[in-house]
Amino acid sequence: MDESETATSQVAINTPDPIISVKPVVLSAPGRGEDLRVKVSAPTVGRALPIIVFSHGFGSSFDGYGPLADFWAAHGFVVIQPTHLDSRTVGLPLEDPRTPRIWRWRVEDVKHVLDQLDLLEAAVPGLGGRLDRSRIAAVGHSFGGQTAGSLLGLRVLDPQSRKGEDLSDSRIKAGVLLATAGQGGADLTPFAAEHFPFMNPSFADMATPALVVAGDQDHSPLTVRGPDWMADPYFLSPGEKSLLTLFGAEHSLGGIPGYEVKETTDENPGRVALIQRLTWAYLRHALGIENSSWPAAQKALAESTNPLGRIESK
Repeated sequence: MDESETATSQVAINTPDPIISVKPVVLSAPGRGEDLRVKVSAPTVGRALPIIVFSHGFGSSFDGYGPLADFWAAHGFVVIQPTHLDSRTVGLPLEDPRTPRIWRWRVEDVKHVLDQLDLLEAAVPGLGGRLDRSRIAAVGHSFGGQTAGSLLGLRVLDPQSRKGEDLSDSRIKAGVLLATAGQGGADLTPFAAEHFPFMNPSFADMATPALVVAGDQDHSPLTVRGPDWMADPYFLSPGEKSLLTLFGAEHSLGGIPGYEVKETTDENPGRVALIQRLTWAYLRHALGIENSSWPAAQKALAESTNPLGRIESK
């Protein structure tokens, strides 16, 4: 039994079911300049299925993050993955007028997905009538973490006015922020401050329950701080939050962006397995599905003789 299995051995998890994935489901998006292309993955059995809308990291697409999407779908979630405008598959040039507001288009993509759940449900054979629309979570990695955070109440502050618009969505009941940037201002490198004005988040109104996942070796070139920067969404936000700090993890958190992808600098299947199970257990708790798996997961990790991380909550 490896470390990840030891750390989650007390977590009762259902047997994985076969899944079906459909891509692309094309949603008309007037004003966006490109139709919104979406991938939907779901278990072939089960009813009242909760929903995860997943926002990919910069440059990725709905083809990324298979280790997470496939796991969640096999264990009872419907996973919806939009491809944002910054994806390499879109090829948006830097001089495109949409580029400065890519962060905002990302948030609108997720809202558009929620507006079009009927169409997405109908696109997947056998999925009709099986969604639980009262249980929706927003999850994102890196740039996608800020996107998901915006749906939870994070506000992107204007560098001059220091004010930010509320883009939260009441349909989102919980979130998971994976390797997500912390606060801006003096914490940014000069390059980040000049080129990424949207990197000025305020977490003061991010009250929706969330799990923040950070690697203790995630040294970002965008901040003058260390890996603790990625814990800001936990420490600087109100409400029910948990923080999973992964020991030895860099920005890819062991390999969540995909199987054998080149951007993974810290490949660790055990770490990915831990993230799979802990996010599954957390979301079942935060969405009110059941309340035994998450406490058991925390207890198992705390009692592990060689833990891969630690969890704290507030």
